[in-house]
Amino acid sequence: MMTIEEIDADELKRRMDAEDNFVLYDIRSEAEVAQGILPNSEFLPMHLIPLKMQDFPDDKEIILYCRSGARSYHACAYLMQQGISNVINLRGGIISWAHSGYEITTRAA
Repeated sequence: MMTIEEIDADELKRRMDAEDNFVLYDIRSEAEVAQGILPNSEFLPMHLIPLKMQDFPDDKEIILYCRSGARSYHACAYLMQQGISNVINLRGGIISWAHSGYEITTRAA
């Protein structure tokens, strides 16, 4: 069985502050993202992931998040099945990020 690597909100915040080398994708719906998004994250709706496979970097880690961490967990599993192993799930999603008191921003148009 595949093991999905996960990080929590505190670890993600530490890595953001350290300007660590990763890319952060919000895979929620347009309506969810309109309510707020993690700083420096890119909007990539879950249903578009199969179409964007060639766009994922292989030289840095890919961190995915959704509302609660469930959809992003499955998206990580899907990417790993496709041979993309540098994926990490944000455990607890944007909910746990918000509960930790970290910044949620609005998406740049």
